[in-house]
Amino acid sequence: MDENKKLVEVEHLKQYFPVAGKGLFRKNHVKAVDDVSFYINKGETLGLVGESGCGKTTTGRTLIRLIEPTSGKITYDGNVIYDSETGVKANMLPYRRKMQIVFQDPYASLDPRMTVGDIVGEAIDIHKLAANKNERREIIISMLEKVGLNSEHANRYPHEFSGGQRQRVGIARALAVNPEFIVCDEPISALDVSIQAQVINMMEDLQTEFGLTYLFIAHDLSVVKHISNRIGVMYLGHIVELADSYELTFHSLHPYTKSLISAIPIADPKASRATKRIVLEGDIPSPVNPPSGCCFRTRCPYATEECAHSFPELKEVSEGHWCACHRLNEIG
Repeated sequence: MDENKKLVEVEHLKQYFPVAGKGLFRKNHVKAVDDVSFYINKGETLGLVGESGCGKTTTGRTLIRLIEPTSGKITYDGNVIYDSETGVKANMLPYRRKMQIVFQDPYASLDPRMTVGDIVGEAIDIHKLAANKNERREIIISMLEKVGLNSEHANRYPHEFSGGQRQRVGIARALAVNPEFIVCDEPISALDVSIQAQVINMMEDLQTEFGLTYLFIAHDLSVVKHISNRIGVMYLGHIVELADSYELTFHSLHPYTKSLISAIPIADPKASRATKRIVLEGDIPSPVNPPSGCCFRTRCPYATEECAHSFPELKEVSEGHWCACHRLNEIG
């Protein structure tokens, strides 16, 4: 597999949701995703981190067009599947096989009236991947075994499983159509800590076995840096920093990224005491009424007048390391 070939690319992606404004005809918009650009190479994992409400999940869902974008361009394996400028909107059915999603909540994402076998088999039926019932059952059992379940589980219902087992069913459902790319939308945040590591390790094994490409969305940077090749940091709908996992962890540039990294727990008590926790002042601004200029300036200790006037461009500071900050030279 050519690991340097871009599988997924998004350019200037925007996702605005209308909300009622004051007055009879006034409408505001929540800028959930605002001018986001990145790419994911074949076989790699791109992590996407940030606080709750920063637009991570919306980015993932918009990318595979579960929600239609407001504007921007999405390219999959060299084919444009959405482009607001040229009006291209590809039929997504053939791409649904190639692009799958594992949802955050294993309690809400599985139909309680369907058996696990039917949940995993539904996509097999839609895409006509089995010639007969025996082959269909073989694929279902094979997928369940890949995620650590067995053939007996196929006849049970979701309520009979624990949270970790349900998430495994969700992963089996995504794998059933033999995809190339999976959006992992906070797949472990609803699970017990003891189960999280098992699911992460399993996902890494599956990636190696099937040659999968992941967009791994989470708010826990310690998990993301473990599984990701590269990491993008989101704040209020924007990507503020994007770099190789090691580079981002040890040579972060953006004040927001520095704060996130300082919050990662360190097992060594001596090293933990030596590191200084960077605590951000204030709350995240409302996405309905974001601050002018740089969206992070209201909580940034380095903000100046310039930061209030214009949003900083996401620039490549060193090879593969991108950052959006007016004051990089002073704080780097």
